[in-house]
Amino acid sequence: MFKPLDPLLHSELRLAVVSLLISAEEAEFPYIKEQTGATAGNLSVQIDKLSAAGYIKVEKTFKGKKPCTLCRITPVGLKAFEDYVDALKSYLEVK
Repeated sequence: MFKPLDPLLHSELRLAVVSLLISAEEAEFPYIKEQTGATAGNLSVQIDKLSAAGYIKVEKTFKGKKPCTLCRITPVGLKAFEDYVDALKSYLEVK
């Protein structure tokens, strides 16, 4: 039987954000935007959804006078990603 896929991570952009944060310890909003090709508005909405689920931690600070949004993967987000990958593998192992 197929394992259920996490609907939060089944979105292309949210999956890209989590994947990016797993490979980097932390990332600033402009870097994530550049790497994913997302619009600022869409990325902001998806980051809010991931943050509300506890998958990422968002820290809003300033660099000089400019606002800086920093994102980090959480242990909950890492586990959700690992479970998602495991579920995907169950789809690939069907014979």
